[in-house]
Amino acid sequence: MAARVGLWMVGAWGGVATTVATGLSALRQGLSAPVGLVTAKEPLASLPWVDWGDLTIGGHDIRETTYAAEAQVLWEKSRVFSPDLLNRVADDFAAWDQNIQPGVLVNVGDRIRSLAGEKSRSYLAESPLQAIARIRKDLENFRQQHRLDRLIVVNVASTEPPVDPALAELDWPQLQKLLGATEPIKLPSSSLYAIAAFECGASHVNFTPSVGTDLPALSELALTQGVVHCGRDGKTGETLLKSVLGPMFAARNLHVNSWVGHNIFGNLDGKVLDDPANKATKVRSKDHLLTEILGYKPQTLVSIEYIESLGDWKTAWDHIHFEGFLGTKMAMQFTWQGCDSLLAAPLVLDLVRIAEFEARLGSKGLLSFVGSFFKSPMGCSTPEFATQYQQLVEWAQLRQSQFEKK
Repeated sequence: MAARVGLWMVGAWGGVATTVATGLSALRQGLSAPVGLVTAKEPLASLPWVDWGDLTIGGHDIRETTYAAEAQVLWEKSRVFSPDLLNRVADDFAAWDQNIQPGVLVNVGDRIRSLAGEKSRSYLAESPLQAIARIRKDLENFRQQHRLDRLIVVNVASTEPPVDPALAELDWPQLQKLLGATEPIKLPSSSLYAIAAFECGASHVNFTPSVGTDLPALSELALTQGVVHCGRDGKTGETLLKSVLGPMFAARNLHVNSWVGHNIFGNLDGKVLDDPANKATKVRSKDHLLTEILGYKPQTLVSIEYIESLGDWKTAWDHIHFEGFLGTKMAMQFTWQGCDSLLAAPLVLDLVRIAEFEARLGSKGLLSFVGSFFKSPMGCSTPEFATQYQQLVEWAQLRQSQFEKK
């Protein structure tokens, strides 16, 4: 009998999640080829992945809308779906809408809080422990209602402001104690969702720059609970190119003097990142890569600007000023234009497949071999995309050989 697997998305009605839902429904019905899915190409394709038809969607969102409404916005503003496709996935949309619950507003920052609807605002006064208990109840109800064998929680919500660095100094018992204190520690919602997921035995994927599970205390909790997790911040555009081009300059011993990247886009994520506090988290995630690759820090500038008319289309202009033989200064420029949600959604589905597969095998703790998917990969030993991808390939080959021996 096939396993039933739940995909629970935090930010369930956002652009990425809506595109994931559209893509999953299209794949279930055979309406689309799996272009953009890394798990659909060898050596990963031969592994026994969960069937698309065995996945069902639920989630949390602070806004009040529907998949059909959000997909229509993406069509009208960005022309990313066809009306015919949206008609054919409408039944799945309607079914999955019933599984979306009000989101959490604890320590999310003013910009994200301003987007919340009435249902989520009714929980404004809840404490971190109350929020964890509510999330956990929602997850357990979803599991019971759909008789799920496994549950994967994926954070695709808006980027939170930076957190207090002191959180990284705490172990799980210390953090747990402070969460229940009279003045609770300011742990962001991304981490509260992760704690609830771990406590009910669900896997966790953090596709955002928000801290999520990227704290020693939560890594400890994951091991204790025997669950898998990975993250952080999906690598889909400009930073992907940096992780490919940076090693080229290093390998050829060409000194990078400066690297400037200017990003513009107009979706909801861009609107949230228009707030300086939220933007700081994203810029930090995008900007650390070059120093790690080159072994020195060139002058860098990363700008992110919200241009509403662009919708879900993102443009990045990069200018690389480098120095060659005999001190000659040269330059390289590139332009990257892509639909933000359509670049991200297949990677989310890949990570759901991988997390479900490892959970099925009884693995626990951090999945460090998925670094090629993330800007700030947790537990990954290298920042270069080619090496990160090779680690994924080697994992797939190892798992394939284990199945062949059975």
